[in-house]
Amino acid sequence: MTYPDAELEALLSAAESDLSERKESLGGDAPTKIREAICAFANDLPDHQRAGVVFVGAEDNGAPSGLAITDQLLLTLGAMKSDGNIVPPPSMIVEKRVLRGVEMAIVTVAPADAPPVSYQGRIWIRVGPQRAIATAQDERILSEKRRFRDKTFDAHPLSSAKLSDLSRTRFEEDYLPAAVARDVLESNDRTYEQRLTATKMVLSPEEPIPTVAGMLVLGTRPRDFLPGAYVQFLRINGTALSDPIRDEGDIDGPIADVIRRVEEKLEAHNQTAVDITGGPIEVRTPTYPLPALQQLLRNSILHRSYEGTNAPVRVTWFDDRIEITNPGGPYGAVTAARFGTPGLVDYRNPVLAEAMKVMGFVNRFGVGIATAREALEKNGNPQLEFSVEPEWILATVRRRP
Repeated sequence: MTYPDAELEALLSAAESDLSERKESLGGDAPTKIREAICAFANDLPDHQRAGVVFVGAEDNGAPSGLAITDQLLLTLGAMKSDGNIVPPPSMIVEKRVLRGVEMAIVTVAPADAPPVSYQGRIWIRVGPQRAIATAQDERILSEKRRFRDKTFDAHPLSSAKLSDLSRTRFEEDYLPAAVARDVLESNDRTYEQRLTATKMVLSPEEPIPTVAGMLVLGTRPRDFLPGAYVQFLRINGTALSDPIRDEGDIDGPIADVIRRVEEKLEAHNQTAVDITGGPIEVRTPTYPLPALQQLLRNSILHRSYEGTNAPVRVTWFDDRIEITNPGGPYGAVTAARFGTPGLVDYRNPVLAEAMKVMGFVNRFGVGIATAREALEKNGNPQLEFSVEPEWILATVRRRP
């Protein structure tokens, strides 16, 4: 995806275009403009099918600005991929290169497989050397590109589903205001079907067939089309599956409802120890830190496979541990050997990842496991354990002593 030095220097010598942008530094509004450029390059409206490049440390005329290319600057640029502002997360590389004998930071952005890509609810495109917000027609073109370039199951249409199988009320009152910036939303030149298409909930305005992600997020009965789209909860009195069951439930419905109901069960079963002997203020410590359980549950729903399996996510609460199992093993860059590496993330379900970010269930990409580990350590629980197999992943959380 990266360019050789000669091509980068050619881009730097030419005027800014729909393939290149320059910034002298990260001062002022440059971070915002760089994110907008990343979004626009990922959308690749001109259909160059080539990566776009942001040069940081270059004047408008291409001359070096003299900016010091530090590790912190590169980290700041790299974080733009996963800080949750650009969805779905773009495929990009950040590196320090020597061009014309001077160091520059280079951000190379690949065209997205599932456009449109948005930044803070706005779909940015490149019009020559300028950035612009996509019109309804631009969104239609990007959506049509997606139809032929989709690679992930969550973006595929469910041929047996109809538009009426999605909740319009949930979309217009809950999801859309969170997904689209207010000024764009107030524009009345987009139909219901066009808005669904732009948010990847249906295939196209002409063929408003719900996608897998659309059914998971907005479906009135997702399990009618995706039999494994539920969470099986078990609270067992004991330490083995053969021990008596205290509470159980198959929890289904749109993902937001599933997460809310499962987390209510987790909170209800979580005991809190109260210490009034260590000082004037009582100390309350839960058996399990709820943020850790929330992160692991949401990760399992996001990263599981919905294709070719009727298995649910399973949350099994024993007296000494909680086990969370999801169908679908490691995916893409996240191999079994590299599973759990801080900051390493890949998406089996990138459209669903975007939707969960919109709904507030994901704050930043790639930090769920790290957040869970930190919460467990602070609460005094043993270390988080993973068993990673090709067909499933098991997370085990041990009870606080």
